[in-house]
Amino acid sequence: MTAAPLIVVVGPMGVGKSTVGHLLAERLGVGYRDTDDDIVSEQGRAISDIFFEEGEAAFRAIEKQAVRRALAEHDGILALGGGAILDADTRAALAGQRVVYLSMDVEEAVKRTGLNAARPLLAVNPRKQWRELMEARRHLYEEVATAVVTTDGRTPEKVTEAALDALELKEA
Repeated sequence: MTAAPLIVVVGPMGVGKSTVGHLLAERLGVGYRDTDDDIVSEQGRAISDIFFEEGEAAFRAIEKQAVRRALAEHDGILALGGGAILDADTRAALAGQRVVYLSMDVEEAVKRTGLNAARPLLAVNPRKQWRELMEARRHLYEEVATAVVTTDGRTPEKVTEAALDALELKEA
């Protein structure tokens, strides 16, 4: 029998998936896993290097496998990379899972990430590109989400509480 994550956390880059994911894991007494960390560990290089050396399509193929593996193996809190939901098979695999979509507006994204060039998809005109990414992805995040939690103006602790409330989960 395969495992299934207690909660899968999705959302755009810089929204706080890792921070909130760690807090959820702590509050629920379970492990935390991040597919981006899995990819870096498995590939032995940064995600930005994979993007620049092999292109986005190659990265997405690697990411799809990392997500599939993590969904089958991990029973705690699982955070997915911002673009993981672009893959139709990944979205299908998330059906029936408890998924929290952490959302934020562009001004919050600017504050949190500085929309810097270290993020491969935001290398040129970051504000415009972030808006375009969100226009392309928001409906996909919403499609897979069991609960949507806005992070704008909230501390990670408040976001964590809101996620637990939205999913009607009790702390360990």
